[in-house]
Amino acid sequence: MARRCGTQRGSKSRRSWLMGVVLLAIVGVLFALAEPTHVVNATSSLPHEEWLKPDVQGMLRASMRKERIRSGDNIIAVLERLGITGDDAYRVVRAAKPVYALNRIRAGHELTMARHDGDLDLFYEIDAHTRLHLRKEHGAWHAALAERKTSSRRMLAAGVIHDSLFESAARAGLDSRTTMNLVDIFSWDIDFARDMRDGDSFRVLYDELYDDEGRLIATKILAAEFINQGQRFRAVLFTGPDGREEYFTPEGRSMRKAYLKAPVKFTRISSRFRLRRKHPILGFTRAHRGVDYAAPMGTPVHAIGDGRVRFVGWKGGYGRFVLIQHVNRAHSTAYAHLSRFARGLHRGMRVRQGQIIGYVGMSGLATGPHLHFEFRVRGRAIDPLTVKRVPSRPVPKSQMARFKQQSAPLLAALEAQPVTMLAWE
Repeated sequence: MARRCGTQRGSKSRRSWLMGVVLLAIVGVLFALAEPTHVVNATSSLPHEEWLKPDVQGMLRASMRKERIRSGDNIIAVLERLGITGDDAYRVVRAAKPVYALNRIRAGHELTMARHDGDLDLFYEIDAHTRLHLRKEHGAWHAALAERKTSSRRMLAAGVIHDSLFESAARAGLDSRTTMNLVDIFSWDIDFARDMRDGDSFRVLYDELYDDEGRLIATKILAAEFINQGQRFRAVLFTGPDGREEYFTPEGRSMRKAYLKAPVKFTRISSRFRLRRKHPILGFTRAHRGVDYAAPMGTPVHAIGDGRVRFVGWKGGYGRFVLIQHVNRAHSTAYAHLSRFARGLHRGMRVRQGQIIGYVGMSGLATGPHLHFEFRVRGRAIDPLTVKRVPSRPVPKSQMARFKQQSAPLLAALEAQPVTMLAWE
């Protein structure tokens, strides 16, 4: 009887074990077939090999403390928070002075202290490429500058625009800096205020640069494509023999033109060039000799071309007003209703294409924040949207072989198929 009961218990145990295995198998299959909660339409590429964060320095592996520099901090206050006080703090400052003056520390940067094999080390990251290293040995501090090791990885991102460029680019893995660089590259050919359409698309081949602590510090676009209203624009970075970098079309034509297509980015046109328009404040019909770009208060306004400031100040109904005469002297551009001018802007000052000269406002006769923009030829206003933009110099014939050698692999990589990224929530 005991044997029979034991047999029954053993049989039940085996059945329970088998049922458990079956249940685990079912759960595994269901998990494998499960859909992610959120799939991102945009795509981004990843390298096949695992990318590891670079090590800072072997000496930092021991006891380490970091102190972030706050607004208004001085070096003595930061050293005291790290536990270095009194005369020793002043010895640190004196030791550093021959190579780097510590009164130049900037808010947001970090000061790191590490103890290693009885020695004391301090590190201050001056910029992405240079570090100040201070070491205390036998009671004396010694300072030196050291080159920071950086690493990079190449990325390919692609996306279709259905809402806004920034949101679509973010889904593709681009940070805001890279997206702004993308806009800058194509700003001579695409007016991002009026030309954007649902369904436009982009592809970007770029390098991400990381510091020796694995933090992203910069990106560089190597090649890019933008399809706007069915028209394809492509650009590739070319480094000349003198080290100068510039973007060209695959055929070697410069992406840079004499004038940008618009003085503001990511806005909309609220009023076009018309010879007869009812003024929204004055009430009577008069010519509107420019284009109005509606934009939030404080949006940066850029000079569309190189030139010299001929007027900056208040000008009647125009409000705060800037007039720039461009390098061919026959052309000038006017920027009105600004909320404020760029710091240091003054009459006679030379400005470069793309330089910020002021900020969108509603000074003068304006019903809401916008930029009134005029393009004048020998003082006579013409429709800015019809201005022809002549390209800058192409790749010199003597450099075409070098250009083709550099651009061919970049353009081929731009055509590659990115790996689809899945986002789980």
